[in-house]
Amino acid sequence: MGWLFYTHRRVRTYADEKAEIARLCSFETDTRKTVLLKACKVGSTWYAAARITTLDGAPVEDATYVTDADGSITFAAVFLTRYDDGCWGYKDVEEAAGPVESRAPVSLLALLSELKDPGSYAHAWRQRCRDWAAIPDYDEGDRIRLAAPVTLTDGSTCQIVTATHYRRGGKRRRCYRIEETGGLVRLSKASLAGSERLSSARSEASPVLAEFFSERGSDDAPP
Repeated sequence: MGWLFYTHRRVRTYADEKAEIARLCSFETDTRKTVLLKACKVGSTWYAAARITTLDGAPVEDATYVTDADGSITFAAVFLTRYDDGCWGYKDVEEAAGPVESRAPVSLLALLSELKDPGSYAHAWRQRCRDWAAIPDYDEGDRIRLAAPVTLTDGSTCQIVTATHYRRGGKRRRCYRIEETGGLVRLSKASLAGSERLSSARSEASPVLAEFFSERGSDDAPP
């Protein structure tokens, strides 16, 4: 399905968008009813969990999803959105169709029905969402080893960095200090996938925190 834009410009705010996502996910046919359970916006993309029930109370039969104990099924939908000349538009993709955007919160994934096929597009999409959610949020001073060397614009690479920041326009912006050169680099969250914390400035500053991190296991301990 392509993009659909609203020329009436009624959708202008976050609340307007959320209300429209709820409307798009709530409808009824002669035999079934669909309602929105949860909607979350990440960047410009909305992720929605919608539940399907039958009007006569019979269990929902579906080739993709395992019917839940109450007879319903709950699936995920992804809504790409953007504004064009002040007009809001969207493109919707159901999880089983293999959407590219995969940053749905784990809390939304927990609402979804089990899948019948572990090799399906939906199963791979959910795993990508979980992988994204598992990427750590590092603290100032954390020393980090990336899963693989990152190639920089000058052709050099870096793999061990320390989380720090710089200021621009009065705002703190996250960056990372390269261990080998001392230079600063901006890294996308995706480049931190599979990384590990080698040491923490917080634990070094406090013996109590040092003991806490030592008890967390190998994920936070130096190699």
